[in-house]
Amino acid sequence: MSALLEDYAIVTEGLTRTYRVPKPKTGAKTKGKGTEFVALKGVDLTVRRGEIFGLLGPNGAGKSTLIKILSTLLLPTTGRAWVGGFDVEREARRIKPIINMVCGGETSGFGMLSVREQLWMFSQFYGLTNAQAFEIIDSMLETLGLAEAAHTRVSKLSTGMRQKMNFIRGFLNSPDILFLDEPTLGLDVSAARAIRIHVKGWLERHPQKTVLLTTHYMAEADELCDRVAIIDQGGIAACDTPSALKNRIGQDVVLGLELTGTEPRDGAFAGAISGLPGVRRSAFHQEPDRGTTQATVILKDDRPIPAVIACLAEAGAHVVGVHKSEVTLEDVFLELVGRKLHDEGGEKA
Repeated sequence: MSALLEDYAIVTEGLTRTYRVPKPKTGAKTKGKGTEFVALKGVDLTVRRGEIFGLLGPNGAGKSTLIKILSTLLLPTTGRAWVGGFDVEREARRIKPIINMVCGGETSGFGMLSVREQLWMFSQFYGLTNAQAFEIIDSMLETLGLAEAAHTRVSKLSTGMRQKMNFIRGFLNSPDILFLDEPTLGLDVSAARAIRIHVKGWLERHPQKTVLLTTHYMAEADELCDRVAIIDQGGIAACDTPSALKNRIGQDVVLGLELTGTEPRDGAFAGAISGLPGVRRSAFHQEPDRGTTQATVILKDDRPIPAVIACLAEAGAHVVGVHKSEVTLEDVFLELVGRKLHDEGGEKA
C-alpha cells in the first residue's frame, strides 16, 4: 500500500457511505428507525498524481458524498480512503493544508467585504504573507477578467462574478490536490473557457498537482480530463481515458432527432424503436419550452435509420430535424447507465 500511495494522490478501497432517513413523525413520536440510503457502494478508485481526473454522474449518483469524504468533511461508513498519502479518518489534519475545494454556486465569505478583501481574508487562513497573497490575487483577478471588480462588495457581484472569485480562492494555498465541483456552473462561455485554460496551465506549471473535477458538461470533461470515472447509484460504472471510453461503443452511429408531437406517458416513442434490428439504445428528453422532444439513438450502422424514422412516425412523432454525430462521452454515459446525464427521469430502451 505504501508504494501505491506514493504514486497516487487519491486512493479508495471499498468506500461506502450510508445515510439513515428517519420516518415521518406521527404526532409527538417517530415510529420505527427509518430507512437506509446507500450513497456510495464499495467504491474503489485511484487518481494519479499530476492528472486531471473527471467524475461524471447525475444528481444523487454519489459524487458530492465522495468529494466530502475525500476532503475530510464526511466520514465513510465502511472502507478506507487516502488523500496525498494520508488516511482521511486518522490523518485529516494533515490533509487539510494540502487540499482546496471550489463548488459551483457556493456563497462563502462576507458580503460587506470587497472581492480583494475577501480573497485576502482567505489567504490568511492558509498562512500567506500579504505580498504572497496579493501577487496571486491580482494576477488571477486579471486573468479571469475581475480586475475592475476588485474593490466591489461581494454582495453586489453577479452569480458568474462570484463564481470566478470562489475559483480564485481555490488556488490561494497552491494545493497539492484541488477538488473542483462544477466549477463553471453559471458562467458564460468566455468565463468557462478562461477557467479551463487556467486549470490546464496551472497543471503544466506544476506537474505534481492533481485536480479532481466533477461536471455536467461532457465536452468540458473530454477537453480537460486525463481519465474519467462514470458514477451511478453510488458505484463506479466505468473508469478510463475519454478516448478509451468512447472506443467502447466502437464505430456506432449516434443519431440525433428533433421531434414534435407529445411523448405519451407510457414511453411509446422509446417502445416503438426498442425492438428494431440495429438499435442499441435510445433516450428521449422533452423540452417543454420549445414544444419538442430530443431523441438520441445509438445504432450499429446507418441501415436502421429509415426504420427508426418510420416507427417514430407511426407512434405519433413528427421528425423536424435529423443529424448524425461522432461518439461523445454523453453517448458513453447513455450506453453504460441507460439514460442521458441531464435526463434523470428519461425513458430507457
